[in-house]
Amino acid sequence: MKPKISLITLGARDLPRMIAFYRDGLGFPTHNYTPGDDMVMFALEGTWLGLFPREAQAEDAQVTAGGSGFQGVVLSHNAPSKEEVDRVFAQALAAGATATKQPQDVFWGGYSGYFADPEGNLWEVAWNPFTDLT
Repeated sequence: MKPKISLITLGARDLPRMIAFYRDGLGFPTHNYTPGDDMVMFALEGTWLGLFPREAQAEDAQVTAGGSGFQGVVLSHNAPSKEEVDRVFAQALAAGATATKQPQDVFWGGYSGYFADPEGNLWEVAWNPFTDLT
């Protein structure tokens, strides 16, 4: 198997609301989408997969490790600076996201914050001074 992730699919309870959040709020471009389709794909840049202990990730995001607050998966967007983390975080909140952890300097030497999309999927927005993931 090639070490890559081709597609991450989130199960949406309210598809029109989720489309509006990602397309209109965050500016993700749709691919081959016609209003009324039962699936939408967003054309994004490449991805990385990070592994982190579940309990530690939940603690870092300031949510519980079980139940509705944390399902064991965090989508991450890495930015080239602390200022860009703040900008992206503010954009997500303006689009309808809920902050779970405001952007701040973190224990591993970077800067990050967490938000939940309208259906509770967690996103981390981070600046990593050790690895260029942007």
